[in-house]
Amino acid sequence: MALTPLRVLLPPVLLLSCLLPACARRAPIVKGPRVDKTAAVLHLTAVRPLDLAAPERPGGPRYISAASGLVRVGDWLHVVADDSLSLSSFPVAGAGPGLLTRLLPGELPREPEALKARKPDLEALCRVEGLPGAPHGALLALPSGSTPERLRGAWVPLAADGTIGGAPHPVDFAPLYARLTREAGPLNVEGAAWVAGHLRLLNRGNRVGGADAVMDVDGARVLQALAADTPPEPESVRSVRRWRLGRLQGVPLTFSDAAPLPDGRLVFTASAEDTRSAYTDGAVVGSAVGLLSEDGTPLWLRAVDTRVKLEGVEVRETAGRLSLWLVSDADDPAVIATLFELVLDAPVDAL
Repeated sequence: MALTPLRVLLPPVLLLSCLLPACARRAPIVKGPRVDKTAAVLHLTAVRPLDLAAPERPGGPRYISAASGLVRVGDWLHVVADDSLSLSSFPVAGAGPGLLTRLLPGELPREPEALKARKPDLEALCRVEGLPGAPHGALLALPSGSTPERLRGAWVPLAADGTIGGAPHPVDFAPLYARLTREAGPLNVEGAAWVAGHLRLLNRGNRVGGADAVMDVDGARVLQALAADTPPEPESVRSVRRWRLGRLQGVPLTFSDAAPLPDGRLVFTASAEDTRSAYTDGAVVGSAVGLLSEDGTPLWLRAVDTRVKLEGVEVRETAGRLSLWLVSDADDPAVIATLFELVLDAPVDAL
């Protein structure tokens, strides 16, 4: 039977389509650990509400509702919220209110749908070392990248006592995130950690076609870009590994934050939210805490005992015990976010 012109052209057309950027070769999705149902759930202890000394804008709330990233430096806990243009700093001890540091210029609308459309969606926060002009380190706030409006971040230098030590510097993540989208799929960056001199990002795979991913970016090139106030380069991406975590009450668990340990491993949080959109919120059935190996492989995963959406984590290791601080996002501007503590008594390798 003679081939029609369409049949003759079809294979070359398909081949050409897979050479285009939109058809970039992506790593396979690998099954990660499931929640250990034989182990006791992890107990969260509520420490304090995240109230503020002053509202971010006149007439606004004097608290954080959408806490999304957390870093401890000295005696201070620094928090970013996905519906804010500011960083909030809280004393570790006591219940003193948070102090605001503006990271990005402009003003956000009050109406919820307009706010959702225009917010920068700062979802991750990490401490960066080795940045010129920041001898005591710096905090890097990263956006989710889930919409074109959500590509602006910032870094700010730290002072010796862990407080904010200088003016913020805006960061355009658009070029880097375009490369990550080609390699990881639909982007929703939720976690970041500075590990062994490089930047490790966690993608939350709750979007249609998305996947959880551990994405490594060359630290030296990131520092060079931040010091020059230029966007981090797409060429700084080093590796992308895609994962599928387990489910909690039938809802997929997806990465929500990460915090580094001294040996290069990461403690991470994952939340189970009944939505397939990085834009539209869904019902939260719970959260879990896990551990990533030095190479970014998920090792274990355990549920927490509180029905809460954990979106930020910080960790300290002492004599084989892990002390964690965690913050929540209720996806409701009328609900104040909470700081929690969690202590894991057993050595982490035995969990």
